[in-house]
Formats: sequence, C-alpha cells, structure tokens
Amino acid sequence: MWENLGAAFWLVADPTTLLTIFVASLFGFVVGALPGLTATMAVALLVPITFLLSPIAAIASIVSAAAMCIAAGDIPGALLRMPGTPASAAYVDDAHALSNRGDAGFVLGSSAFFSMTGGIIGTLVLILASPVLARFALNFSAFEFFWLGCLGLSCAVFVASEDVLKGMASLMIGLLISTVGMDYGTGYPRFTFGTYVLMDGVSFIPALIGMFALPEILRSLVAPGETHRVAQASMREAWTKVFAAARQYWHVALRGSGIGTVLGALPGAGADIASWISFAVAKRFSREPEKWGKGHIEGVIAGNSANNAALAAAWIPAMVFAIPGDTITAIAVGVLYLKGMNPGPTVFINNPDLIYAVFIVFLIANLLLLPFGILSMKVARWILRVPRQLLMPALLLLAVTGAYSIDNSASGILVMLALGIMAYGMESAGLPLAPAVLGIVLGAIVEQNMIMALISSQGNLLAFFSRPISAVLGVVTIIVWTVPLLRMALRQWRRRRAASAE
Repeated sequence: MWENLGAAFWLVADPTTLLTIFVASLFGFVVGALPGLTATMAVALLVPITFLLSPIAAIASIVSAAAMCIAAGDIPGALLRMPGTPASAAYVDDAHALSNRGDAGFVLGSSAFFSMTGGIIGTLVLILASPVLARFALNFSAFEFFWLGCLGLSCAVFVASEDVLKGMASLMIGLLISTVGMDYGTGYPRFTFGTYVLMDGVSFIPALIGMFALPEILRSLVAPGETHRVAQASMREAWTKVFAAARQYWHVALRGSGIGTVLGALPGAGADIASWISFAVAKRFSREPEKWGKGHIEGVIAGNSANNAALAAAWIPAMVFAIPGDTITAIAVGVLYLKGMNPGPTVFINNPDLIYAVFIVFLIANLLLLPFGILSMKVARWILRVPRQLLMPALLLLAVTGAYSIDNSASGILVMLALGIMAYGMESAGLPLAPAVLGIVLGAIVEQNMIMALISSQGNLLAFFSRPISAVLGVVTIIVWTVPLLRMALRQWRRRRAASAE
C-alpha cells in the first residue's frame, strides 16, 4: 500500500497535474456559482480538454471541478435564493434566511468548511473500504432502490413546515409533476398536452430555478417596500461563528458524512438524494426543530457534509466495478476507457497507483474548498452591495439563461415560468416548496424501479420483501409511515377518554 501511495504521490505532484487541479477548481467554482449550471455540466464541458491531458491530470480535473461545483452551488442559494445545484435546494430556505439576517459570510464559510469535512471523510472511507462498500452496492436491485426512494419521499414529512398536511399536499404536487412524460412501462405519453417538449418529462433544473427564483422576483415586484438591505458581519466574526457551529454540531456533520458516504456508494443515488435525506434526518432528530426554515445553520451543515461525502463515495463502484455511482462518475469512466486505463476489479492489480492518485486528488480538491470558501465570502459582500432594484432584473436574466442552457431550448424558460408562478401561489397559500421539489426528484426514481421490480417478479408483491436488504428497507419504510399515524390515533383516543371521564 505504502509503495503504491508513494508512486501515486509523485504522479499527483507533477506541476501539470497540480495546475490542472487549481484551474479545474476555479472553473467548477464559477459554474457552481451560476444558477442552473450543474456539476455534471461542468464535468461534461471539461471532457474535450481531457483528451490533451495525462490520465491522472484528466481524472484530477473531473474530481476537482465536481467537488468545487457542488460546494459553490450554495452561493446563489444563500444570496439570491436560487440553488446553484440540485444538492443545494434542500437547505436553501435556511441559507437565504441567514443571509437576510446579515450572516451571509457565516453561511458560505460553513458551506466551505463542512463540504470540506464531508469530502475528506468520504475520501477516507473511499481509501479504507472501497472493495467492501462496492460489493454492498452491487447487491442493490430495483427492489432496494424502490424502498430507498420511498424512504426518501418519507422525508417530506420532516422537511415540511409544522403543518404535516400542507407538507403532504406539496409532496403530491411534486409527484404529479414527476409523472409528466412517457410512461416508463408502456411508453405512452402522459400529461404532455400534445407537445413533444414534455415527452421526456419536466426538466428538473428549470423547474428548480423557477420554483425558488421566480417567487422571490415576484415578491419584490408586488411589495418592493418590504425588502431592505441588511448589514453583513465581518470576515472574522463569520469564521468565529463557523468554528462555534463546528463545536456545537460536530455530530450532525459526522452523521451527514456517513449518510452521504453510504448513499453515494449506491449506483444512481448521488449527492442530491444524499443532501435531502441528511437534511431530513437532521431535522427529525434536532433539539431545535422550531428554528428550521427560518435561518438555522444545522440544516446547512447536514446537507453540505452529505453532498461532498456522496461525491467521493460515488467513485467506489466506478473504480472497483466500472459501475458509475452518478452521472459525474459515468463521464469519468468513459474518460478512463479513452485513456486506456480500464476501471474494474483488476484495477487494484494492474493500476494501483491510479487508485491512490485519485484518493490524493480528492484530498487536495477538498482542502481547496476552504480558500475558495473565503473567496465566496468576498464575492458575497460585493453582490450584497448591489441595490435590490438592480439585482432583481439581473436575477431574472440569470434564471432565464440557466433554464435555457439545459437543452438550448425555449421550453426550459416556459417550464421555469410555469412552475415559478405555481410556486408563488403555493407559498402564498402557505404550502412549503421543499416537499414538492423532493417529489419531483424522487417520483421518477420510485416509479421506474417499482415497474422494473414488478416486471421482474411478474407482479408478485411479496417479492419486495424476498431479498434481505429489500426486506429491511421495506420494514423501516413502513414503520416510518405508520408510527406518526399510530401516534395521532393514540392522541385522539386519549383525548376522547379524557373527555368521557370529565
């Protein structure tokens, strides 16, 4: 191991590789800070450049850009309430509320620090447990992913506001949106209104931009007098708060990193789902649940520690079994094949220095999150000095550009406008947006895996409990669903008993 680690160190220490890591990190920072441009898009744009690089430098560019892009997605989320990446959407309300209170530096510093923490923990697990976790990930079939998706949907109750019924109503709206497009089993178009644009479903990124950015713009137009500038804390004060939060919520960061690592190792799960589930679990076990959604740093810590840990863990099945853990590693696997370095079980024998070089690059890329976090705090101070009447048109322009850039089509803009107006109406009615976004993200995953599982089992519902992991996940999901209902029934029974006793 130490010989391979030494050889990998000299591969990464090459000046070209180090320069590639820095430039790719800067590129990922810029892409992540622009609403609507995802980490997958950043990595895809780098592919033509990787042809000119050595294999190690090529992989280093992908790792660095992805890690930085996920972390930088918090910048527009905190400052403008426009999540830069889907992983940032889980905690965008708390991040934006903190910024409005004068704590933008605190939010962005926390984002950088806990993204770095989660990424390093995920990388250490990647180093120590790659073969074991990859073998575990391979045991997941459509049955397990169905229950995992259902468990994720259960988080809607936790991420919702105090009114559970409103949270469930919001989730149903999100699930309804996720059914738009071609039916996975029959190929029949659903709710497409006769247009080919919706055949592939509602594009997620334009929907995300519209649901979070447009209501903010509409509110500033309807009631411009309600908005005001807030003085921001100094850099020193912001970092003092970050380290105080690290001492208070270290267990939240550790738990989020663990959730991100486990979910990241599952092919197809990724940082987005990890961030949502970590956020929901942290809220469920929080000692201060009444503060969530109003500007509480605990949710930001939970989401950030999970998304970068998941990013590292997604490389476990990619490197060990050549099975991509997410879209980013799918691109990376393709680049490795082009470079003649085939990932798979034999990679530990034929190219062990490649594996350890990837580990070292991950550590460097995550350590770079801290200086780039300081840069984001300085950028925040410039943005927050811009008068709101000038910021809102620029925000609308960014939203339109981000929605258009996904498919280079005006349909993205129409989706953004339609769901933005819908989100404005939902917020006016007191419906939280987070469960609806969760329904859009997980609805298709649950439906597709359910249909695949039913086809493979010829419609036998007991097959969902026939595999050990599937049975455990199924029982846990059913318990999560039934316990709140049982508690509600028990409370009503006690009230009736007390009323009859009187």
